[in-house]
Amino acid sequence: MTEIIRVSASRPSAAAVKKAALVLKKGGVVAFPTETVYGLGANLLDKKAVERIYKIKNRPRNKPLTVHVADTASVKKITGKIPLRAAKLIEKYWPGPLTVILRDRRGKKTGFRMPDNKIALDLIRKAGVPVVAPSANISGNKPPRDAKEVLRDLDGKIDLVIDGGKTAIGIESTVVDMTGRTPRILREGAISKAEIEQI
Repeated sequence: MTEIIRVSASRPSAAAVKKAALVLKKGGVVAFPTETVYGLGANLLDKKAVERIYKIKNRPRNKPLTVHVADTASVKKITGKIPLRAAKLIEKYWPGPLTVILRDRRGKKTGFRMPDNKIALDLIRKAGVPVVAPSANISGNKPPRDAKEVLRDLDGKIDLVIDGGKTAIGIESTVVDMTGRTPRILREGAISKAEIEQI
């Protein structure tokens, strides 16, 4: 059975979040709320945990996973630097429903997002590891807005769910690829194409 921990969205229990963070550190898979939809978190540095995410979601292997961060320093650690145009978007929309794709130090494209949700940010900080987190559902199904919807797809398949109530937005993040000469919107989500183009 998947363990469920209920926490307050505005004042999450430090002990509860720490428990979930330990599960992540040890290679477990944890569903948690963001402001958009619930994410399915795993430690990026643990290959087995990342592999579990793909298997649980039945996600195509050619679809990369977004790294969720609690500060821009974590992005710089992986990429070396944040290009100016990307920095403008980050300054405007982070924390928030924007995923920015940059190149890491090896030249590999990597998506980054800083969720605007206290539970998510506390979890990422306490985990102390890069956390990948696609939506907490089987690929192709509707992304979940609450713990009940997570369990409908994933009960018994994941280790833990942090139940922080219903998500505020319910639409996935907008994804912008900033690795080329011209920024490309790969997915229009909570932030419109017009808003991105304006920045």
